[in-house]
Amino acid sequence: MGNWTDAILFGFGLVAFVLGVTSIIMGFIAQPVQQEDVMKSRVEYGFFGVSGVVLFLLFVYALTVG
Repeated sequence: MGNWTDAILFGFGLVAFVLGVTSIIMGFIAQPVQQEDVMKSRVEYGFFGVSGVVLFLLFVYALTVG
């Protein structure tokens, strides 16, 4: 019960990974209502997906080093 920081980092890492992978998947399958917004939508989903995966890797690094 004394190692709360590792548990919290694991929780944040898990949430970041799930949101990142979900955003990447949504970038491939989401169909916007207007055709002009297709590329904009894919770039936004891709950005959030890559950001989530990078945060996951940062939390994994913090768990292994700390």
